[in-house]
Amino acid sequence: MSTLFPHEPAREPQRAAQAGTPLADRLRPRDLAEYVGQEQLLGAGRILERAAAGELSQSLILWGPPGCGKTTLARLLAARSSMRFVPFSAVLSGIKEVREVMAEAERNFARGGGRTLLFVDEIHRFNKSQQDAFLPFLERGEILLIGATTENPSFELNGALLSRARVLILEPHSPEVLMSILRRALEDRERGLSSPVRVDEAGLLRIAHASDGDARRALNLLETAAALAGPGGELDESVLAAAMQRKLLAHDKSGEEHYNLISALHKSVRNSDDNATLYWIARILRAGEDGNFVARRLIRMAVEDIGLADPFALRAALDAAEAYHRLGSPEGDLALAQAAVYLARTKKSNSVYVAFGQAVDDVERTAAEPVPLHLRNAPTKLMKDAGYGEGYRYAHDDPAAAKEMVCLPPSLAARRYFKPRQ
Repeated sequence: MSTLFPHEPAREPQRAAQAGTPLADRLRPRDLAEYVGQEQLLGAGRILERAAAGELSQSLILWGPPGCGKTTLARLLAARSSMRFVPFSAVLSGIKEVREVMAEAERNFARGGGRTLLFVDEIHRFNKSQQDAFLPFLERGEILLIGATTENPSFELNGALLSRARVLILEPHSPEVLMSILRRALEDRERGLSSPVRVDEAGLLRIAHASDGDARRALNLLETAAALAGPGGELDESVLAAAMQRKLLAHDKSGEEHYNLISALHKSVRNSDDNATLYWIARILRAGEDGNFVARRLIRMAVEDIGLADPFALRAALDAAEAYHRLGSPEGDLALAQAAVYLARTKKSNSVYVAFGQAVDDVERTAAEPVPLHLRNAPTKLMKDAGYGEGYRYAHDDPAAAKEMVCLPPSLAARRYFKPRQ
């Protein structure tokens, strides 16, 4: 192994106060100088430059995936501020506690104590009516709010709250950032690993990739691997494989990532990219998505993006859905992958999709005119006497009828929806 990072045990007095504390918590940055990542927000000329200098003047919503540093950043910004700081968890507290905190903030402001900086972790856990409890205090300036959420604020936070705060997007940590955090865990004698281990750059990179941008997960994996290796041990391939086991992909079947992934699959198929199609469908299925949902989306792709350019595509998607229904996962996954690749590689046409959309639009925005008399059936004498069926021309016996007989309502007689594009 090359470029090993040895780690020596810390002195007992320094370690005693932290005994039993998870590595990820021990290594949490104590000031902004230790904070890594999110360069798009921090630093000279960046959005949070003044807030980092202690001049926080606007409520913030920090939106990002788990382990990207939302809670840590909020606490570090609070530490730089001169405001009274109150941390709050939407997981552990309800509207009663919210009102108590707001009342105390109001009293503090009235006494001349200034604003209260309220940090609400997992703010999306509050429903829309509970979120309304913050609004009067934000409006009067008695509090500044920093909310942290893993969910899309557009869906989970009410508009009134969003209009009073700035939404900042935190990105998953890059492998390089995660590796720097892992090196700190190896080198920091006071707060890092409690036992000496050795690991090379390739091992650190593997942990970083397995963590999917989540610093907490990376440190937990390192801590688990170190425990398996024992003091002075080496985090080789077998130890890392045992620590990682099967990779668990972040996926919420009712959350934004659910739609992001299926959108990536659909657009890869539409773009005829068979390699990307295989990657996204593999990622979706390995994350635990219901194969029946994937099958339904493949059927949609067959009619929306391929259509009449290859009518067999719909049959291929239906057959894959039936195969998955009979086999389930993992055996049926291959049928879905096969159909997805077929859809990606075949010809594309959205002519029917576009034409049908235009027809639906006309149905919605124009009057529902009566069916023209020549297109109506006349099963009774009364209906024949009323003119039903008069002027109808049977196209099989009268080929000219296809061009000369109008079948649309009079106001739409000149309308043309279908324009073949293959």
